[in-house]
Amino acid sequence: MNSGCVYILGTCDTKHAELYYIARLLRESDVTPRIVDISTREHAAPADVSARTVAGFHPGRQKAVFTGDRGRSIGAMAEALRLYLGARTDMLGVIAIGGSGGTALVAPAMQALPLGLPKLIVSTIASGNTAPYVGGTDIMMLYSVTDMEGLNRLSRIILCNAAHAMAGMVRMKCVPQPDPRPAIGLTMFGVTTPCVDRIVHQLSPQFDCLVFHATGTGGRAMERLADEGMIRGFVDVTLTEYCDLVAGGIFPCDTDRLGAVIRTKRPYIGSCGGLDMVNFGARATVPECYRGRIFVEHNPQITLMRTNADECAAMGRMIGQQLNQCMGEVRFFYPEGGFSILDRPGAPFYDPEADEAFYAALEHTVHQTPQRRLIRLPHAINDPVFADTLAHAFSDIFKENPDNAQHSPQ
Repeated sequence: MNSGCVYILGTCDTKHAELYYIARLLRESDVTPRIVDISTREHAAPADVSARTVAGFHPGRQKAVFTGDRGRSIGAMAEALRLYLGARTDMLGVIAIGGSGGTALVAPAMQALPLGLPKLIVSTIASGNTAPYVGGTDIMMLYSVTDMEGLNRLSRIILCNAAHAMAGMVRMKCVPQPDPRPAIGLTMFGVTTPCVDRIVHQLSPQFDCLVFHATGTGGRAMERLADEGMIRGFVDVTLTEYCDLVAGGIFPCDTDRLGAVIRTKRPYIGSCGGLDMVNFGARATVPECYRGRIFVEHNPQITLMRTNADECAAMGRMIGQQLNQCMGEVRFFYPEGGFSILDRPGAPFYDPEADEAFYAALEHTVHQTPQRRLIRLPHAINDPVFADTLAHAFSDIFKENPDNAQHSPQ
């Protein structure tokens, strides 16, 4: 067993029974627990690490946390916790419990922890939209079913499962196998799977291909790994997250999409995958303002809406502005035959005029140079020749990046 401990996060003023229970279960599993109190008001329940100790890590010290204003105090304690956890050197894993406030408090700190470190939140809101709490990380969330107001016959079982899951992850720590291939990031949606599958097949002998689902958090996860130095290049086939940013869909990127490409100057291949669709939930959730648009029900929980020419032009400008800031090798490929499985002759989203509105805005915005080029191809995005062209182009520009010279495929 490695030396170190599992940090247990929670508010001892209201959740002390649950926190002590988890600590006992971890101890019985031969894992050392450390309860960290993140309460924002005074109380008598003891902890291994007091709330005042955690609050002392805030740049404004304890007075910035214990304000008497619940909202301000939670936000300040979240920042203090992030800094406190970031300074730990004996952390084997982190388990947290909370309701809406407690979950919002612990999530930013846990998101900042390294990928691969076991992290689990038992929460009353884990059955809803967990994207704000998980982000682009590997946080696990377990729905508590009952509210956490002391222990009962059900909460004991759920917290026991959570504690044993954490103990198992810590005791059976995964040791990654060495891989000499440089890691690269690719983005995929169901409607671009044939393209990405073929690219992965082409590049896998030379590269460790990490494919990310383009659901907003997928793009953020890919770029986080690039910022951390794990990913050494991009084959960003599927930029559909921009659609949801522009039109209010459920899988939007944020305004820092392509930010890691800008910051790292890693070689970048981009394309238009999924720019023909906005993602909404079940059909009844589609905003009234979009009545009369073209829709496809992807499944009972996801409804797709065809982007129009104005939305495509807006995305062309946004993506173009980001590409202009990229100082590494950039190739952006435009598939004249369509952006997805649904955007081809005879398919419901086929709209060449809307697609061309994207390219016209992109071409008008991008300052092309020998290192930053737009390339039109007379193929649909899922045509084999299109995928092959992207794979070959990435191999070429990867070799041209001086930082990648030692990793270049032969």
